[in-house]
Amino acid sequence: MANTTAGNMPWKAGGGRSRAARRGALMERLRLAAFLTDRLWRLVTARAPGAPLTLAQVVVPVPERLLIAPQDLRTGDATRATEIYAGTFAFAGKVAFLEGKTPFELEPPSREWAQVLHSFSWLRHLRAAGTTIARANARALVGDWMRDAGRARAIAADPEVTAHRVIAWLTQAPFILQDADHEFYRRFMRAIARQVRGLRKAASDAPDGYPRLIVIIALAFAGLCMSEQSRLLRAVQKRLSDELERQILADGGSITRSPGVLIELLLDLLPLRHAFAARNQPAPPALMNAIDRMMPMLRFFRHGDGSFALFHGMGHTAADELATILAYDDARGAPVANAPHSGFQRLDAKGTVVIADTGPPPPIAASMEAHASCLAFEFSSGRNRIIVNCGMSAINREVWRQVARATAAHSTAVVGDTSSSHFLHGTYLTRLAGVPIISGPRGVPVQRGAREGAILLRASHDGYADAFGVIHQRSWRLAADGSRLDGEDQFRAAEGAPSALGRTPFAVRFHLHPQVQVERLDDPSTVLLGLPNGEAWAFVAPGQQVVLEESVFLATSEGPRRTTQLVLLGTLADDPRLVWTLLRTREAQVPRPSGSRGSRG
Repeated sequence: MANTTAGNMPWKAGGGRSRAARRGALMERLRLAAFLTDRLWRLVTARAPGAPLTLAQVVVPVPERLLIAPQDLRTGDATRATEIYAGTFAFAGKVAFLEGKTPFELEPPSREWAQVLHSFSWLRHLRAAGTTIARANARALVGDWMRDAGRARAIAADPEVTAHRVIAWLTQAPFILQDADHEFYRRFMRAIARQVRGLRKAASDAPDGYPRLIVIIALAFAGLCMSEQSRLLRAVQKRLSDELERQILADGGSITRSPGVLIELLLDLLPLRHAFAARNQPAPPALMNAIDRMMPMLRFFRHGDGSFALFHGMGHTAADELATILAYDDARGAPVANAPHSGFQRLDAKGTVVIADTGPPPPIAASMEAHASCLAFEFSSGRNRIIVNCGMSAINREVWRQVARATAAHSTAVVGDTSSSHFLHGTYLTRLAGVPIISGPRGVPVQRGAREGAILLRASHDGYADAFGVIHQRSWRLAADGSRLDGEDQFRAAEGAPSALGRTPFAVRFHLHPQVQVERLDDPSTVLLGLPNGEAWAFVAPGQQVVLEESVFLATSEGPRRTTQLVLLGTLADDPRLVWTLLRTREAQVPRPSGSRGSRG
């Protein structure tokens, strides 16, 4: 992928910085100041004595017993239990060996490894084994943590990690506590109560989006599962309802714009709904409504092979988990085509699917994992994915995070070797607030229609308007039989910019799935794309030279894989309009498209 670290150089009018560029920079600073002020205020008030937070003031007594244990919809693997018993802890692509120590005494090989370790999500593997040895091992490891959380205390105390640990302990409690003596039982209850008290105080301080919502979900589980928690349950139901109504949008998408967040949330919201029923308590209407809205969006983001489109932090799709969730979907209808609140569009014809990002970035506070992917798209035929985005790696995530978030990691246009959204920079600021998107496309108008059975979609964004005075517009036309996708990328002057575009370079990128085989033809404007099932597609860009560059596909369970990307290069002044076509063909000879202007050197 191309380097995307170059700074944005604002276009000039009359020898100085444009009024629009100055206004854009000022708005960026104001948004950042408001976000940092809010973040600082939350940090201060959450720790202030007598902070006026209803949930934080609820007393959480040590429970005498657990009333119910939630379901665990995540799949356990008994072979992993054998590895853990042997002292081999393999998480997030890293392996650590105990060698006579507890896992918590080890120096974590990576932050992600420590997060998984302290979340205790791996207890499900021990439960899957179902043996007396596995049960004793689980109880011993929980006991080790209760005595000493070890080296990564800060990670262990992180609200999101704590929430996952509380849910895991409650879920696996019957397995852990079977045959446990009274002393261990009381220590276990005290430890859960102590962690719930910490979450109660962190409910408003946790980062917006999924981290804050999973904290509240964990508190709701605690209120339902632990005895003597009626006040906690009443308080947390109100917070849960408020967060679900705010974070789950009208079309069922997440405020973070991440497809993966839907899967993670439903894996806990579905058992939470069941837990309310198990306690003979009516589930909050907001919970029921959120689940009903989210379910259709699962089908919206799916390609023919069952994998999710790779937008905004989405990585490898766990097919078993997704299948479990979809079993709860009573409607099981065709996916919706238009998700305007979430900012996505889907084109589907005879098994050929296009999924496009047609929305601005999420709010700053919810954009910690968001990508600069406006007008990126993915394309699949049947069970074969062809055009993809790079996605996010589950292994060495911290190493790949910012690379994967850049516009160049997506199948869209990159102008001036920069991203269409700006990320927060500066070591001190990022330590305080993470790495959110602080500015990006503000307006993304979308037009959708049909003509002679074909599906038409057009969208544009102003993410490059302040820096380069240009609007990027992209159009798609998917044939009724799904055999042809016509596309157009157009660059036009932004309002208030000079009418003549400058010679700023751009690159229109089409990242290919690793399964796609690329064959060059004599015509430099055409390449042949071979799929595993013998199907072939021609990519044709009349008048352009299709350049092949290396790329990386991050969204695998095994780690990053090399792949190829098709790139169309040009400058805004010389190439304000590009057209391209993906055409299904069974012949070795690719038909030349009509209207070709010949190839460019």
